[in-house]
Parts: sequence; C-alpha cells; structure tokens
Amino acid sequence: MSEDFGTGNNVISLASKRKQAQQIVEEARDVFRMQALAIASLSDKVNGEFTRAVKIVLNTSGHLIVCGIGKSGLVGQKMAATFASTGTPSFFVHPAEAYHGDLGMITEEDTILLISNSGETEEIIRLIPYLKQLGVPIIALVGRQDSHLAAQADVCIDISVDREVCPNNLAPTNSTLATLAMGDALAVSLIKERNFQANDFARLHPGGTLGRKLLTEVKDVMHTGSLPVVAPEQSVQDSLLPMTQGRLGLVLVMNNEELLGIVTDGDLRRALQKHKDLSQIAVSSVMTSTPKTICENARLNDAEDIMKQNKIKALVVLNNEGKVSGILEIFDD
Repeated sequence: MSEDFGTGNNVISLASKRKQAQQIVEEARDVFRMQALAIASLSDKVNGEFTRAVKIVLNTSGHLIVCGIGKSGLVGQKMAATFASTGTPSFFVHPAEAYHGDLGMITEEDTILLISNSGETEEIIRLIPYLKQLGVPIIALVGRQDSHLAAQADVCIDISVDREVCPNNLAPTNSTLATLAMGDALAVSLIKERNFQANDFARLHPGGTLGRKLLTEVKDVMHTGSLPVVAPEQSVQDSLLPMTQGRLGLVLVMNNEELLGIVTDGDLRRALQKHKDLSQIAVSSVMTSTPKTICENARLNDAEDIMKQNKIKALVVLNNEGKVSGILEIFDD
C-alpha cells in the first residue's frame, strides 16, 4: 500500500516531515537575514580609527603582520592572504608561536594587526609589551571597546555585534563574519589608495586563470602558419576546402597581404540559402568586409572581451604594421 494512502499515522508523519523540512529552510533563511544585519551594522563603525589604520598600513615600509588565535586566527590567515595578493605585503603569525620565538619575524618596519573579539585573549595580550618595546604600530580589531587590547592599541576598530547567530549565542558566527568583512573593507580601501590595478593583481597570480589571461598576450596563443586564405575573385565554393582544412570556421579574404574581409561558416550557410550554385558566386560578395581585429600585443583578456561583446568566436590578429599575423579563437586560452 502506498504511504500516501496509508493509515492516519502515516499521513500525520508525512505532514510532520514536510513541516520539519520547511522549518529547516526558514531557519537557514533567518541565518542569512541576521548575518546581513550584522554586516550592515558595521558601516556605522567605520570612522576615523578606520582611516588611521589605512594610513598607517600605507606608510608601513615592512609587512602588515596579522595575528589571532582560534576562529579569529583562521579569519586572520585569510586576511593576510588577501592583503598580500592585493599589494600589501603581509603574513600571518600565530600568537603562541610568536611568544615562543616567532617574534623574531617582526621588525621595526612592520605594522601588526591583532584580532580578538573579547579583547582579552591571553595569547594576544601577552605580546603587547614586546610589540610596544619594538615600537611597531598596533592596529586592533576588537569586539569590546572597554577591553585591555582596545586600550593598548594605537588604533582600535570596532567589530562588535549584538549577538551571535548561533541559537545559544556561543559559537562564533556573526562575530567572525564581521571580522572577515572588516578585513575585506581594509583590503579594498588599501587597493583603492594604492591604485592597485588588474595587471598588478595578475603579476601576483601568474598561475591562476585570471592571472594567465591578464598576462598572456594574443600573440602567445594565436593560430599562425598556414592560415586559410582565398582571393576575392575566387568562388564561395573555392573557400570550402581551405575553411575545412583550417578548422577555424572561417577563411581570410586577402589581396596579397591586404585583408579585405573574412568569410565565416555563418556566411556560407546564408549563401547556401540564397544561391543554388556556389561556384558562380564570388567570395567578395558574401564576405564580412569589416571583420573585428586585434593587435597581437593586446592582452588575451581584452581579446575575449571583444569576442564576447560582439558574439563572435574568432578575431583576426594584426601586427604593428597592420598586417595579418594570425587568428585567435575564443577557446585558444
């Protein structure tokens, strides 16, 4: 017997399960709403202290060293990675390891960013005398402005939240999210103040897809050699073989070294619809006379933008003299 047509208990059980599933969905949505409010409240905490922190980092000749423990330490590691990849030399130091020798990694040219929601984290607090003796600026991300860390820091940025999204108000949730968001705000402000551009980002990410696209030039990946070429007086039928052999979905229409146009497989399909005998139709009558081109020294990323904007899959590549030097397909990278 199908469960849908079972006993009353089965029907009640199904209804209960549906209600439970819907409750789980609503609870998850509540988490997002509460965390969105926690993030939004941070905007009111961005003030002169935030500005001072940005200026201190900009004037730092050494590194921005990030330090935290527990969940704050995990967020701090992400911060350090973000700073380092966006033009602010940075690395993470574990406070316990710092207390047992890694203080030697910190120099007078550095600035330190200490993270503690309570502002009373023992491993963080006991580093302060040594940092002050060294004379490094101390920036603190703190959830309590009446804490020891807040009082000892040169700059104190408020990351407090009303409560955790955890139903027991115990597990670091909203507080870690607020810490992460404030770190991102610092990173973005530094990016803008340094005028850190896409090319700068690419140089620090040469192994990534974005870095490769930003650093790679069109000439590095374009098709060269025996390009498919026909003369303008040749027939459309004559273009079929070089287009097939070239495997690029097009042929170049050229008069000696002068580019007159291109014929794509789309042009061929349209010609077939209009004409029965392609041997009697000149290529020049069906070609695209103003094909999209790009300089061989252009960035691959720019070439892809052109192709996507114009909904084409290939570009004719020209050298510095304006002569055809290759063809770039959108999947060449």
